[in-house]
Amino acid sequence: MSARRRLGLLVLGVAVQGCALVGYPSGRPSWTPGPAGSTSGGGATTSDAPNPADIPNAVPKNEPLSPYGNPPEYERNGVTYHVLKSAKGYDKEGIASWYGPEFQGKRTSSGEPYDMYAMTAAHKTLPLPTYVEVTNLENGRKVIVRVNDRGPFAKNRLIDLSYVAALKLGIVASGTARVRVRALTPGGAPSP
Repeated sequence: MSARRRLGLLVLGVAVQGCALVGYPSGRPSWTPGPAGSTSGGGATTSDAPNPADIPNAVPKNEPLSPYGNPPEYERNGVTYHVLKSAKGYDKEGIASWYGPEFQGKRTSSGEPYDMYAMTAAHKTLPLPTYVEVTNLENGRKVIVRVNDRGPFAKNRLIDLSYVAALKLGIVASGTARVRVRALTPGGAPSP
C-alpha cells in the first residue's frame, strides 16, 4: 500500500471516528423533539429551532469532491466499504434513520460541521458530496439532501438523515422508514 493511500485511510479513520454517525439498535433515536422551548436528550433546546417548512431542499450543483471522506475504500467495524467513483445511476431502496442534536456541530466525514437543521445526510459509499432525492415509501413524502457524511453503520441501514430532513419525511417519531434514494445531477434531474 502506498504512503499516500495509507495517509488517506488514516485521515478517513480519524474523520469517521469523530463524525456524526449513529446506528440505533432499537430502530428509534435516543432523542425526540419536545414542544418549542423544551429540552430533551442531550440538552438541545428547540426554542430557537427554525420552522422546518422554512428550510428548503438542498439544490443540486456541481461541486468538487471533498478532500476528506473519499478514499477508494475504508473499514468500519471490521467491514470494508468501497467508495463509489461516481453516483451516476444510483437508485436504491432501503431503511433510513436519522441523527440529531447530540451530534450538532461535530465534524462530518467531509470535514464540515454537522447541522441538524441543514438538508444533509450520511451514506456509506456515495461520493462526498452527492445530492440525492429521498422518498419515504410509507407516505410518499420526498426531500433532496446533500450527502456530506459517512454512515449509517447499523445493520441494514441505507442512509442517515439530518433531523430536519427526517422531520420533513415524517420519520422522526418512528426513527426509521423504508425509503428510495436516487442520485441527482445539477438541476435536480436523476443522474443518468
